[in-house]
Amino acid sequence: MTSPRLTYARVAPGIYHAMRGLEEYLAGSGLEPVLLHLVRLRASQVNGCAYCIDMHWKDLRALGETEQRLYSLDAWRECPWYTERERAALAWTEAVTLVAAGHVPDAVYEEARGSLSEKELADLTLAVVAINGWNRLAIAARTEPGTYQPAGASAR
Repeated sequence: MTSPRLTYARVAPGIYHAMRGLEEYLAGSGLEPVLLHLVRLRASQVNGCAYCIDMHWKDLRALGETEQRLYSLDAWRECPWYTERERAALAWTEAVTLVAAGHVPDAVYEEARGSLSEKELADLTLAVVAINGWNRLAIAARTEPGTYQPAGASAR
């Protein structure tokens, strides 16, 4: 375990203000909260962001998501319990997160467009951009996982 490096809220609060602006837009975008959190959790798994994995796992459980789907998320392609829309969003998430590896292949785009409108795909892309930003902020600062509680949750 490593110790935290930075506290953005203390040294540069504008960072959180800017990032929260993205989240406020996404909250009003019309994308389903469960889909947004699945995308956030999957990108966080790909990036190895412990803080964000903990956060979005808890958010999904608070929304009633099953443990089976959460435990299987890193192997979503092999599991039958994700919808076609979720699969398209997860494939898009991985491609955008790993953009340097394949520059978001046309096949992934076509799959996404089969399940998402152009606006939904634009909003989903922003969600992936935002969580990748959050992941990089948390990893760089060594933000300690485990303390996050979903809104309305009691201390556990």
